[in-house]
Amino acid sequence: MSGVNGSLEASPTDITLPVLMFAGGAIGNLIAIIVLSVSRQERKSSAFYTLVCGLAVTDLLGTCLASPLTIANYLDQTVLENQHVCEFDSFLLLFFGVTGLSIICAMAAERYMAICCPYTYQRWGVDRRFAQKFLFFTYISLIFFCCLPMMGMSTSRLQRSRTWCFIDWETNEPVAAAYSVLYGAVSLLLILGTILLNLAVCGALLLMRQRTVQRPGARSSVRQRWRALSSAAETQMMAVLVMTSAVVLACSAPLVVRVFANMLKKADSIADLAAIRIASVNPILDPWIYILLRRSLFRKLLSLSRRGSSPRGSESPVAQMNLFYPEIIRDSHVFTQLMCSTNIMTQLPATVKFTPHRDPESLGQT
Repeated sequence: MSGVNGSLEASPTDITLPVLMFAGGAIGNLIAIIVLSVSRQERKSSAFYTLVCGLAVTDLLGTCLASPLTIANYLDQTVLENQHVCEFDSFLLLFFGVTGLSIICAMAAERYMAICCPYTYQRWGVDRRFAQKFLFFTYISLIFFCCLPMMGMSTSRLQRSRTWCFIDWETNEPVAAAYSVLYGAVSLLLILGTILLNLAVCGALLLMRQRTVQRPGARSSVRQRWRALSSAAETQMMAVLVMTSAVVLACSAPLVVRVFANMLKKADSIADLAAIRIASVNPILDPWIYILLRRSLFRKLLSLSRRGSSPRGSESPVAQMNLFYPEIIRDSHVFTQLMCSTNIMTQLPATVKFTPHRDPESLGQT
């Protein structure tokens, strides 16, 4: 959706900013898709990163389809006066706006199920294929939903800035007004759902952390689950989710507000233009979240935080085991655990002494 820009009296000399926004959105999302594609196999097979890649592809398509129309209209302001072109431009803005909200809400729901409902998460088999099916269903259903104005349920018109088209949200026709209400309601529900799911996930993590800190003798299952959820991969997922949610919601909310404001006959063409400008920044910012928040960066930050939180020489053998082999908590094979423990002993400081333990049966035999 990037490239929607200009003043109320746009001129061809204002084409520089739409071109730069188009280039920034296209290049950024291409780099993000490449970064996600070369990630490790276990990440590519997860549902979360499949949804992240789906969001990047959606942003790239929205940029490549909507921006050329805007740039062409800056060169020739009669382009969007064609009703068919105007309806297509309105469809693109409607579709990619609500699709981005749907995918970010699905990402929040995936994290909520993985952390708060792990058994349901495993029973449903939430993996890469599950996410791909969800994306396919989302695209098909939202294409139909956003095509309703072309089918006569509403009308699209050139906005007063003459640089973009959208549904006629000031109409008095009951059917067209009903579609505006429906579109605004769906977008608002997706925003509220994303916020509530993110709050629920953060609350669950804080509660689990509080239990492990305040109760040293907590059940091993709770402690192990907290260690797994506080690993570099899980921390990175939460950071990507929170920051992407903040960007998408901040960019999409103004347009949703203007939908309801225009239905209440509070027309303001300057505010409408500002809202669509903010929405057009979204696909430019999204990919840099995936690019900058790479797993290698989080491993460094996590190792630094562990070194700062625990003084040197005061770590117990169990703590050192978690430091050198964080994956051991996921391995239930006895032989593997024994081999890892043997390797850990060679890495411990010389001041740590081990007293060999002999069971009663062996003592009786000697």
